[in-house]
Amino acid sequence: MKLTKKEWLVTWVVRLLLLIWTVAVVYPLIWTLLSSLKDNKQFYGNKPWVLPEFPLQWSNFSYVWTEYKFGVYFLNSVGVTFAATTLAVLLSAMTAYVIARYPFKGSSVLYFIYVSAMMIPLILSLIPLFFLLDSIRLTNNLLGLILVYGAGALPFGIFVLVAFYKSLPKEMEEAAAIDGSSEAGTFFRIMLPLSKPGLITVAIMNILTIWNEYILGTVIMNDPLKKIYTLPVGIAVMQGEMQYRTEWGPLFAGLVISMVPIIILYSLFQRQITGGITAGAVK
Repeated sequence: MKLTKKEWLVTWVVRLLLLIWTVAVVYPLIWTLLSSLKDNKQFYGNKPWVLPEFPLQWSNFSYVWTEYKFGVYFLNSVGVTFAATTLAVLLSAMTAYVIARYPFKGSSVLYFIYVSAMMIPLILSLIPLFFLLDSIRLTNNLLGLILVYGAGALPFGIFVLVAFYKSLPKEMEEAAAIDGSSEAGTFFRIMLPLSKPGLITVAIMNILTIWNEYILGTVIMNDPLKKIYTLPVGIAVMQGEMQYRTEWGPLFAGLVISMVPIIILYSLFQRQITGGITAGAVK
């Protein structure tokens, strides 16, 4: 089909804008990677903006991994992210299922409260949340961070999954009941697997958020021994330890270490993320 002059112009304008956006997103990532392969001398003058000189400083990664305890920070982030995401997905799936399939008096109000929580700024809850966790001795404790992250991810998960469960046919539950399945069995064996697109969407979005979260990690975790920091907090601590002499190469190496898992994860599941959100909206 031949495009008109106006359609052709619009098409190329859109492509140009997308190209500019792509460069704006990709360039900082590439620059961070290249900067992680330099030594301090290469950051003086105009050299921060040029390619790294040979030999490449691959030792920056091993140096920051051991010297600044990034290995510990990385494992902490993996454990907290996995546990909090699992908790959030499971609880949001069960809550959304009850709201969608077993409406009761006040269920609409409950759903509205959950969704409204997405609009409350995190900064407003920092002080009461800290005193609450401190009163039950969960500050400076990875368990406290996991519970906070898991609870904070519930509104988004419920918002996405309610649409999925409302779209599923009622006959499936009736057939399961005739076969003698309990309500819990019906949920875990039938309804939960059917909501897999929504579960993947919720899980990936939670992982992206929790992995990069900094404010709560800084407020709740204040360990002088620095054994329970997550990666975002660890990067800030590392920069503070450098004081007057910033080791730029290792600092950028730490940023690369924190970015790579998320980039890989999003690249592998980007279709599931967009498909899950679209399917939930359409249904």
